[in-house]
Amino acid sequence: MESAEVRRLLEETHALLNGHFLLASGKHSDKYFQCARVLASPARASLLGAGIGGKWADESIDAVFGPAIGGIVIAHEVARYLGTPAYYTEREEGKMRLRRGFTVDPGARALVVEDVVTTGGSAQEVVDLLKELGLEVVGVSSIVWRSPETAGESPASPASPFGELKFRPLLTIPTEA
Repeated sequence: MESAEVRRLLEETHALLNGHFLLASGKHSDKYFQCARVLASPARASLLGAGIGGKWADESIDAVFGPAIGGIVIAHEVARYLGTPAYYTEREEGKMRLRRGFTVDPGARALVVEDVVTTGGSAQEVVDLLKELGLEVVGVSSIVWRSPETAGESPASPASPFGELKFRPLLTIPTEA
């Protein structure tokens, strides 16, 4: 799935908004992504899930995880494409946890999928949790990466918020925050 198609889906569903917004990270931004609007359409959610899933099809993924609440639907659609189970994490006492009886065998190859990555904090918490549980985290994906606009850094290839861990977003938009 091409970036232009992802952006078109976000714009036509009003999932990409322009203005002044206070983000969950505490930062302010001129853009806001409400991916729940695009994911409300099962057909669009399926397209986006296939777009992300296609980026990982050769990686032998055993399970897909999404941080609640934004990552639940897109993680499910990616898992559907890859033919794997889909799980989600929730905050409990301020920490991401697997709940609802979810269990995954240690050594399983996991993919973390989020709707929007700004700082990468929530997805990184899931990565850390899965590693603590003995899973092999293959990488992270998202519908949108609100990449930083850093002086001297190329917007086409800013540094990943996940260090050496593979990060494959569908759409990268340098965004002031």
